Amino acid sequence: MLARCSPAFKAVRPALSAASRAQPQCLRAFATSQPTPKGPRSPKIMLEDENAFGFIRHNKRPPKPRKVGVTEIRGPYYSVMGKRYLEDVLDTMGHHVDGLKFAGGSFSLFPEDHLRSLIDLAHQHGVYVSTGGWIEHVLTQPDATTAVDRYLRQCKSVGFDVVEVSCGFLSIPPDDWVRLVERVQAAGLIAKPEIGIQFGAGGDTAASELEGLGASDPSRVVGLGRRFIEEAGVERLMIESEGITENVTSWRTDVIQDILRDLPAEKVMFEAAEPKVFNWYIREFGADVNLFVDHSQIVQLSCLRMGIWGMADTFGKIATFR
Repeated sequence: MLARCSPAFKAVRPALSAASRAQPQCLRAFATSQPTPKGPRSPKIMLEDENAFGFIRHNKRPPKPRKVGVTEIRGPYYSVMGKRYLEDVLDTMGHHVDGLKFAGGSFSLFPEDHLRSLIDLAHQHGVYVSTGGWIEHVLTQPDATTAVDRYLRQCKSVGFDVVEVSCGFLSIPPDDWVRLVERVQAAGLIAKPEIGIQFGAGGDTAASELEGLGASDPSRVVGLGRRFIEEAGVERLMIESEGITENVTSWRTDVIQDILRDLPAEKVMFEAAEPKVFNWYIREFGADVNLFVDHSQIVQLSCLRMGIWGMADTFGKIATFR
């Protein structure tokens, strides 16, 4: 782990600041990509076809690239995902998918040509592609400044749009965290800070162990979020679920309420690790809440967003007014 006062961090701070002043800021939009291209990669779904099931009541989704109701899915991590697998997911459900995330450093395990093919496939469906929070491991290298720059160059080279900047396992000063975000932007990539209340989050650690590590005050999350949005111009933050709705003895819904009271909803995405969790988010905040789920859950979540199915507390109750 890289401690707050370690020599590596002290070396990174001025270097990051200088680089962010020297290089132009990234001006790209968060959702890659382009609006979904017309043609075989974007067939009309039957629920939006008046000659099919379009006559049945449903919530209409905004077109891509979306700013609200954004769904990012986890790619390979808990299961292997190759091009044919991803092609099946996106050919059938690509209309409902906005982003694809390679959790942790999973993408580094692929042969480069296979990784590029997955990223290219996502882009063909109007889906942006994000790294996981592997930059935490990159920061533990002996020469963190050089390692971060090489990491960002390689991410851009293979086609990533978004780099997640997390510190669930590291203690890093807020100023350094902002500089890391600026470094990502200066490299021509989109920065997505991941923040939460639980130290040690991101490794699927048991609730009892996480409780022993303690949790941060929710005001810290809100304060960091404001800095990322107002100082660094970040378009969207990821809220880590561990310590809030994942690996806890009881959900910290107070944290979620604090975040959405003090930060713009369109700037926030919540990790929702289980169906009962994303069901709760949709019930409490409506179809337009931004969520990160596993790719295996995209159908269930999309049914909820569109108001055509649900659990006992959401069936027939999710509506919009466009």
